[in-house]
Amino acid sequence: MSNELEPLVLVTGGSSGIGRAIVEQLVAAGRKVAFTYRSGEDRAADIADAANGRALAFSMDLAERARPKELVRQLEDEIGPVEALVNNAGLEHTGLLAMTSDTDWDQILDINLGGVFRCCRAVLPMMVRRRRGAIVSISSLGALRGVAGQTAYAASKAGVLALTRSLAREVGKRGIRVNAVVPGFVETNMTAALSDKAIDALRSSEALRGGVSESTVADTVVFLLSDQASATSGQCLVVDAGASA
Repeated sequence: MSNELEPLVLVTGGSSGIGRAIVEQLVAAGRKVAFTYRSGEDRAADIADAANGRALAFSMDLAERARPKELVRQLEDEIGPVEALVNNAGLEHTGLLAMTSDTDWDQILDINLGGVFRCCRAVLPMMVRRRRGAIVSISSLGALRGVAGQTAYAASKAGVLALTRSLAREVGKRGIRVNAVVPGFVETNMTAALSDKAIDALRSSEALRGGVSESTVADTVVFLLSDQASATSGQCLVVDAGASA
């Protein structure tokens, strides 16, 4: 790998919603980004075109367990060193626990938690070798407070927080920072299936009338990836308009 290659931020699920906002704000901050998408190839291509070569789109389905390692190897060999990872891709699931099948439970845990595990595992060897790196994973307010109908999803996102804290301990002495962002309710395609009752529960205790936007979540991610957060690791930053105050 040539030392002249420009470092990259890898963002999973970067073609829509919060992921897209993260990609666009990283590019605006001068970072080069590789982002993944599972569907919506045309949408991903539009994002890449608008970035004038500063954002590159790659297909990845987190259900394909070997894909994160393959993609990271391709990026490291052909594009540039992966200096940061944003674990944003995931699946939403709404349903009472008593009505949740083993198949649905396994899928949610495998994608939302297992996918984070496999992406972290893929980037860590080279980060450890370079003794520098930053990882930010997107969790959910459901990981911190109970929401009826969100048991499987909340369990997967709570696991992301536990993974974040333990991994920060494992790799901190090698110069790698690991953090998580917990957004409050954000209107995205992923939340469109939530019932009005679930939305009301998520927003009922917000202290700020403006709520939470994709952009405000992305701002926090960009900060955690920057040198301004050089002393921040193992933390869970909540961006919820004061709902958990």
